[in-house]
Amino acid sequence: MRFGYADSSLGQLHYAECGTGAPVVLLHQTPRSWDEYREVLPLLGVTHRAIAMDTAGFGRSAPPAEHGIEHYAAAVLEFLDALGLNRVSLVGHHTGGVVAIEVAASAPERVDRLVLSSTPWVDAASREARAKRPPIDHVPVSEDGEHLTTLWQRRQGFYPKGRPDLLTRFVRDALVLGDDVEAGHHAVGRYRMEERIGKVSAPALCIGASADPHVFPQLDALSSRLNNAKVVIVEGGMVPLMEEHAEEVVRVIARFLT
Repeated sequence: MRFGYADSSLGQLHYAECGTGAPVVLLHQTPRSWDEYREVLPLLGVTHRAIAMDTAGFGRSAPPAEHGIEHYAAAVLEFLDALGLNRVSLVGHHTGGVVAIEVAASAPERVDRLVLSSTPWVDAASREARAKRPPIDHVPVSEDGEHLTTLWQRRQGFYPKGRPDLLTRFVRDALVLGDDVEAGHHAVGRYRMEERIGKVSAPALCIGASADPHVFPQLDALSSRLNNAKVVIVEGGMVPLMEEHAEEVVRVIARFLT
């Protein structure tokens, strides 16, 4: 595994990569980092140049002037320019999938294939519901450290039993963001996906995690709005799909890309 920074107009963008060959850029969910693909990178790197970047404002990447899906996508395109990648395949999980849609819509000539994993469908009804939703990951800091327990408990139900290591990695990424921990959620909640998804021309694969209560029910709504998208369901998959089911996910992705 190799690590690096790519220069952009907003600052340096951090990434990790494995392998050689056709490039595949992987975009993580909120409020994670490249670490979400720690298990995926060496497996996908067997057949491709697999690159997991920290979205602008997350992990070790510089923050954008403003948090928004369009701003995250613009940073992805600058990232591709900095690495000299004219055309890539994109993989996005949760928020990363929303960013991937915007990249594919705004620069279709740059995207060869599109993989959307557990990606929400965002329309007017969704935006209204998200606007009324209480904070997901923001917990006021307390002197006795109780906020750490509260954050853990809020997310515990979406993680598999017996894998506290996965939840620990989530909490670590969330703590790095401080008061910006909700920024990605808010960005998704403002995105007008219904106006952008029709501009996506790349062949698409939609992966659904059957035990992900957030977005699995939206799988059909998303896939039906893409041009002849393929759909694969990972039974028992939860929010940490990339970590828990890395081998199965990579088999599905590699088969689609090749």
